[in-house]
Amino acid sequence: MNITGRLTRDAEVRTTSQDKQVVNFSVATNDSYRNKQGERIEQTTYFDCSYWITPNVAKLLTKGTLVELAGRVSTRAWTGNDGEARAGLNFHTSNIKLHGGSKKSETAQATTGAKNNKTEDDLPF
Repeated sequence: MNITGRLTRDAEVRTTSQDKQVVNFSVATNDSYRNKQGERIEQTTYFDCSYWITPNVAKLLTKGTLVELAGRVSTRAWTGNDGEARAGLNFHTSNIKLHGGSKKSETAQATTGAKNNKTEDDLPF
């Protein structure tokens, strides 16, 4: 299965009790459709993702980054601290394709680029 979405938080690397490292991150996907009344309905689905192949990818997975993921989906259910039943989707990622930096990094690059641009008035000759 493939999903495309934006990271909702920066990736974290965790170490299991067997000394294996896993990268955990969350992705939001958006979908829209028209109901019987012709109204456009927007739907967002959140996936908790795990990636076991290499922890080095965590540096690239920052909040807002658009990614395409391949892998498999599983569900989980638990009881919250308030006693309410909860459910979530896990995405066991086998392949990550980056489709651009986060909005935060694009803003930082634009700001840095603006500082480095020189006009003709700034040239010494």
